[in-house]
Amino acid sequence: MATTSAVSIKKHFVRLKDPRVRRRRRHRLLDIIVIGICGVIADCDNWQEIEIFAQKRASWFKRFLSLRNGIPSHDTFERVFDRIDPRIFAGCFCSWVQAVSDALGMPQIAIDGKTLRGSWDRSAALGPLHLVSAWATQQQLTLGQVAVEGKSNEITAIPQLLELLDVHGALVTLDAMGCQKEIARKIVDGGGDYVLTVKENQERLLEDIQATVQQALDGDLPAAVVSRHTTSEDGHGRHEERSYVVVHNLEGIRDRALWSELKAVGMCYRERTVAGVTSTEVRYFIGSRRMSAKRYGAALRNHWGIENNLHWQLDVTYAEDGSRLQRRHGAQNFALLRRGAVSLLKQNSCKRSIRGKRKMAALDTAFLEEILRGSRDLGRL
Repeated sequence: MATTSAVSIKKHFVRLKDPRVRRRRRHRLLDIIVIGICGVIADCDNWQEIEIFAQKRASWFKRFLSLRNGIPSHDTFERVFDRIDPRIFAGCFCSWVQAVSDALGMPQIAIDGKTLRGSWDRSAALGPLHLVSAWATQQQLTLGQVAVEGKSNEITAIPQLLELLDVHGALVTLDAMGCQKEIARKIVDGGGDYVLTVKENQERLLEDIQATVQQALDGDLPAAVVSRHTTSEDGHGRHEERSYVVVHNLEGIRDRALWSELKAVGMCYRERTVAGVTSTEVRYFIGSRRMSAKRYGAALRNHWGIENNLHWQLDVTYAEDGSRLQRRHGAQNFALLRRGAVSLLKQNSCKRSIRGKRKMAALDTAFLEEILRGSRDLGRL
């Protein structure tokens, strides 16, 4: 693996402190990190499988790792990753993934949560971990994650996650849980814009948006302040139509001054027909960027890419819900390895599924190197 120091793993992980007592360090921390990254890319779903993979690929790893005491045991991987600070590890790891992927700008960042259902620990009276992740929708990259105890704590996790991100110039999209005045202000203060779904947790705001949109639909507002867009899609046995209405007149929003840089409110009406059965759904939202209904519609659709392109892959390809890693830091750090692996595998142009690419990486070290290099050379370790 040669040549560019700009994407060197060592460079991006320099802030990560070794949590072990110095005299107990038989294996270099960087060696453990690199083997963990490679193993999760190459079809390993737990520490035991990572150890087996590394043993079988020991001669390849020795080309660029010191391995002065051989391959670490699975117990060593588990102990070390359980002691690594997840917040610092997330910053280092996501910085490296973005560098390898040559991602130079994040037009849209979707933030959403996912529960690690197998991480509950009955003996310690701990429920399953809930991870809140940031996902660059166009680049399909994980930008960061924060863990909390349960979905209801997402409100406290989102500001922590925003502190890890550079949102300058980005459009940040969140579901109704993240529709909070403080979160909107934090995004704007960071130089970004927001699109927030509004539900009953902001009852007064929801009522005002509904009344404003109804005025637009009734023709009671000037055409210059109303934008509309409709899409129609057919596929997989279903027909779906979406109608968007965006209003830039905020006189009917009583609390408009409390929402930082609020520029628009809107509605998405979806009608879906599957096997002759039709269902409808209405969603309301607010935004800080002056855009057309077409662009707001694209942002709302792109937001759910975090469900389809990340969360679905984690459940189906990585069987994340079945993982029984329960130690808090270890489960969180392994989850980040999975998310980073999905990001890197998606960057590769090989016309195979993520599952197929993992198998290829396990069987062919040349393909694994290709994944690790991304769009640049990896750099000396």
